[in-house]
Amino acid sequence: MPEAGRRCGCPTSANLYSGQTMENLNKQTPATDVYAIHGAEPEVLAYAMAKYSRSALTLKESLAEISTQRAEQFLNTFYFAYGHRSIADLAHIPFAIERLSLLAAIALVDEQRWDGQERSTRYQDFRRSGWCTPDFGAALEVRAGYTAAIEAMFTAYNDVGAGMLEALKAAIARPENMKPEAYERTLKARAFDVARYLLPLATNTSLGQIVNARTLETQVSRLLTSEFAEIRTLGERLRAAAAEPAWNVQHAAATKLRDEVAASDWELGEQFDELVLRPVRTAPTLVKYATPSNYLRQSCLELEQAAQALMNGQPIYPAPVVDLLEDDEPLEVELATSLLYPHCHFSYRQLRGTVGALTEPQRAEIIALGMKHRGTHDELLRAFHAGRGLRFDLLMDIGGFRDMHRHRRVTQLMQGFTDLHGYEQPECPGQPLLAEAGLAETYTSAMEAAFEAYRTVRDSGVPEAGQTAQYCLPLGTRCRAMFKMDFAEALYISELRSGVAGHFSYRRVAWEMYQAVARRHPALAAYFRVEDVCQPVDLLRR
Repeated sequence: MPEAGRRCGCPTSANLYSGQTMENLNKQTPATDVYAIHGAEPEVLAYAMAKYSRSALTLKESLAEISTQRAEQFLNTFYFAYGHRSIADLAHIPFAIERLSLLAAIALVDEQRWDGQERSTRYQDFRRSGWCTPDFGAALEVRAGYTAAIEAMFTAYNDVGAGMLEALKAAIARPENMKPEAYERTLKARAFDVARYLLPLATNTSLGQIVNARTLETQVSRLLTSEFAEIRTLGERLRAAAAEPAWNVQHAAATKLRDEVAASDWELGEQFDELVLRPVRTAPTLVKYATPSNYLRQSCLELEQAAQALMNGQPIYPAPVVDLLEDDEPLEVELATSLLYPHCHFSYRQLRGTVGALTEPQRAEIIALGMKHRGTHDELLRAFHAGRGLRFDLLMDIGGFRDMHRHRRVTQLMQGFTDLHGYEQPECPGQPLLAEAGLAETYTSAMEAAFEAYRTVRDSGVPEAGQTAQYCLPLGTRCRAMFKMDFAEALYISELRSGVAGHFSYRRVAWEMYQAVARRHPALAAYFRVEDVCQPVDLLRR
């Protein structure tokens, strides 16, 4: 130990270790131990890891002494009674969610802490998927019209996909070094990129998710609060799936082995049942109190009323695909505008202009609406994630939005789906246009018919008509969403989503994001490694 260390009272190694040399100490100290864990139930594993803060036991020792009942008692005390919600972050649960609508899938994955994968509209033919038909009650004519509209969209989806594939083959010759099946598969994916614009939100999809129990609890609560019956049912089934015995991928093989063991030793067979075939419930304790959120429901209702009252009579002004908002507005203005934004169809800039003209007490009333119904353990509404450096107001097709929606280091505020913003044309530089492929009339007629079906259902007076009608809207429909992020995420999205292998819809949005940042901060533009989306691309490159 240096002399200076002794003068300032720093302990020496002799003080700390009662005369042991550092060499002897290192010999007595075991090396760092790292091991993966398999077979523990998620809640039991969460309890075992939480014990690190309360016990000197290793994880192996903790798991050896913990029973399911003890884990439940611990979680009931510390998670629910004391509010230590981070414990639920330690329990990760895989789910398969199959045969849900695209509309419900968008709601399901709208979590900032979410990991999963969904069926791809690029690589799968969705004609075989079927679709969701909401409950129309006794309105049989409305149901029949809805069904006819969905069938017509799938017919157009098939026609445009097949027609675009033939146009691509006519325009792009197969290279000699490319196998025919690879050539067919690549161009079919490009054709699906166009055809997907005609898929209605009613289309069934499937996805898998791996989420921690805290995310699951907030996800279930949010889904149970939805205005859509299908989404509320989805929340109930997720909660049930976490509490019921999980599907065991090894069950069939284990059952066969168990029968062989039991044939020779009945008692050993009983032990086998307890250790191997015992039903595993993934998170029955952590989700048992997941209920509809009164905070979310009441806040949404009152903020929607406030938005309608504030913007009453104003037309929706035209807005660009990407609008990078200024970063010098007062925080109170951003909070009030962000709270109202998801509950109307105005651009952020237009809404902010009206909010900015209010008095401070009036803005304070709007902000108070977002806090008014907050319970003891409620997380703040997403709109309160304010003060992010770069804020992009996006207006793009729903299909492209679904890809952008996957970015998790972003605060996203979504508006409801509507026909007010029109629909996009699927145009990719270097790829045949719809008109060149002889498909322009088919596409336009299908989109207009879908919008007419949307308005018919919306105005029919059936239960939840305003929500039910959204199932008729195709993925080519424009929607609006606010994305708030830091510089690193803006650069990441611009680079990733502008790549030539991506879908031309979000490539354009990523390019516009880069352009907006370059105009605002020209000294930073050189750091973006983006692809110019205006240049024709090699359509055989994936």
